[in-house]
Amino acid sequence: MKILAVESSALTASVAVCEDERPIAEMTLQTGNTHSDTLLPMVEQLLAHAGLTVQDIDLFAVPIGPGSFTGIRIGVSLIKGLAFDSGKPCVGASSLEGMAYNLTGFRGILCPVMDARRNQLYNALFRFECDRLVRITEDRLIPATDLAAELSTYDEPVILTGEGSGILQKASPDAITYIIPSPLMATPNAVGVAQLALQMYRSGQAVSDDQLLPVYLRPSQAERERNERLAEEKSAQS
Repeated sequence: MKILAVESSALTASVAVCEDERPIAEMTLQTGNTHSDTLLPMVEQLLAHAGLTVQDIDLFAVPIGPGSFTGIRIGVSLIKGLAFDSGKPCVGASSLEGMAYNLTGFRGILCPVMDARRNQLYNALFRFECDRLVRITEDRLIPATDLAAELSTYDEPVILTGEGSGILQKASPDAITYIIPSPLMATPNAVGVAQLALQMYRSGQAVSDDQLLPVYLRPSQAERERNERLAEEKSAQS
């Protein structure tokens, strides 16, 4: 089964094509350009270099959250369009679980973290058991201090990855020692998304393009600002 996966939930833009578990081609950019400018050309170039077309792909995969609202929307919209044109199934994966898949081989608590602003993090905890990724917590929005306190209760190594790592480290007591993977393994990567998508497909979790939707753990900044403005107006009227 050929899988095309994109990863655009954070600053990194990544595209990969895999044949089942085996990566065929992968491209990652951290240039600062917007995903709307880079993601589709990356897909087109990667398929061309791999000697494939969209019709050769059997499964499309993309993180549906949490992460950047704009990045998630761009990635989901792209995959929906490609799947619609080809009539092939999709998988909407957790961006955090996809990051955890990049840490295959590590033993301990896998702790992917994404910056959610306001000293909060998007996070979930995982571990590998018998070479199978096991989820410890659900995806969540959590204050950095609360996550640090939770991690201090585990008596095993904590493998930290993701663009929120610095925030968590600053909020953590000295008693917590983190294992930091290499930058290559710590960067959100579409290969991890493809590996996760294959497992989800095999367990019957694929959907059609019209069923593929983003999942946000909190309102967007525009929604938050609107709610705050309405609350202030209501308070002024009372």
